[in-house]
Amino acid sequence: MAKPHSHLVLENYIGGTFVPCRSHIDSYDPSTGEVYCRVPDSGREEVEAAVAAAKEAFPAWSQRSPEQRATVLNKLAELIQDNLEDLAQAESRDQGKTVTFARTVDIPRSAYNFRFFASSALHHLSECSQMDHMGCLNYTLRCPVGVAGLISPWNLPLYLLTWKIAPAIAAGNTVVAKPSEMTSVTAWMLCKLMEQAGVPPGVVNVVFGSGPRAGSALVSHPEVPLISFTGSTATARVITELSAPFCKKLSLELGGKNPALVFADADLDQCVETTVRSSFSNQGEICLCTSRIYVERSIYPEFLERFVAAARKWKTGDPSDGANNNGALISKEHLEKVRGFVALAKSEGGVVHCGEGVDELDLPERNAGGYFMAATVVTGVPDSSRVMQEEIFGPVTCVSPFDTEDEAVSRANGVRYGLGATVWSRDVGRVHRVARRVQAGLVWTNCWLVRDLNLPFGGMKHSGVGREGGRDSYHFFTEVKSVSIKH
Repeated sequence: MAKPHSHLVLENYIGGTFVPCRSHIDSYDPSTGEVYCRVPDSGREEVEAAVAAAKEAFPAWSQRSPEQRATVLNKLAELIQDNLEDLAQAESRDQGKTVTFARTVDIPRSAYNFRFFASSALHHLSECSQMDHMGCLNYTLRCPVGVAGLISPWNLPLYLLTWKIAPAIAAGNTVVAKPSEMTSVTAWMLCKLMEQAGVPPGVVNVVFGSGPRAGSALVSHPEVPLISFTGSTATARVITELSAPFCKKLSLELGGKNPALVFADADLDQCVETTVRSSFSNQGEICLCTSRIYVERSIYPEFLERFVAAARKWKTGDPSDGANNNGALISKEHLEKVRGFVALAKSEGGVVHCGEGVDELDLPERNAGGYFMAATVVTGVPDSSRVMQEEIFGPVTCVSPFDTEDEAVSRANGVRYGLGATVWSRDVGRVHRVARRVQAGLVWTNCWLVRDLNLPFGGMKHSGVGREGGRDSYHFFTEVKSVSIKH
């Protein structure tokens, strides 16, 4: 076991080799508030080297058959599965989430991302049309683009990094990836598996560092023709500006302010249980978490009573304790931001029913300096409030009554985001009708986070540009070419 004063020091992975960096960024264990890791503070020089390595590797990798590339992806999946426990422990310590969540969600999904895209890449079809009167046959080709720049967030670190790497390299591209500087450890551990999996040097390069230095250098690099980014809408604006002079392809998966619409005929047992999970899973640090709950007025008192009682049972504490549902938030600054929204709600006349400022957390001594916050339920906040309009990205959700279906849909759509929504009703006609009217890229009815990776993933309005998923990711990471043959 490492001594308290010794820190894990990460290195960039460029051209199949680990490369030390001259300067570093401190990375904290969110559950203790202590520095435990030093992450490279990379800049233009390191990004330049990574892009050069990726460019050099591109011709040979892109010429491999989809089957040959799939073999490598499947081997990576197998190695992630073999190292599941080590990766889960590392993800928990680095991000603050519970070991249980990392063990059952993050790491298994990371392995599955490689398996899914290894298989998906083998089943795409091209288009063909005949023009007999012209003596021509037309068909399409899809070709890899080149070096893909991938920027992934801190909330689901390996899960979302592999969601980008897998389709990019399955399509024949090479990549330069930049994980969040706050959660870089599992990306570094993944690099250690690359050679063993048969990934040629330069096909996957990982440069660690901050957005303003490493991220900006990657986004503005003239020889990186496409950027896939998951993160905040504010950062996406900067990426769009930096990439605009180069006409890059962009895939932007951004924030959400996701509503749940609970109608009077909903199965309340199932609804309450699932909506607690959809509101507070992973400390509420999932872009798809429910943060606005609109409940039909006739059942509002019963729903609120049951929902608050269930939220109080959602345990927050030491991430290594299997009895806890939530661990720590990512950083001290983020904790203060989330607390600030609760304080704002109270100042505007809102009522906090449980959680922040109401229920005291009982934390072990070693976690006293950690960034913990209990599941928090708020009512009485107007839709015009920043609390109801802005993405909080923490364990806070607001509950409000409605009277009619039209009102519920209008209020659900009354924000600048449009990522996910849930609808709770036994009325088949209503769920189809509301699903069509709600402005969201993903709508779940009587469930949450059921995902078929073949289907498009992404948001409307300020929640993003483009879609990810089986066919959509393949289309993003390739260029289509029309070929006409005169015969």
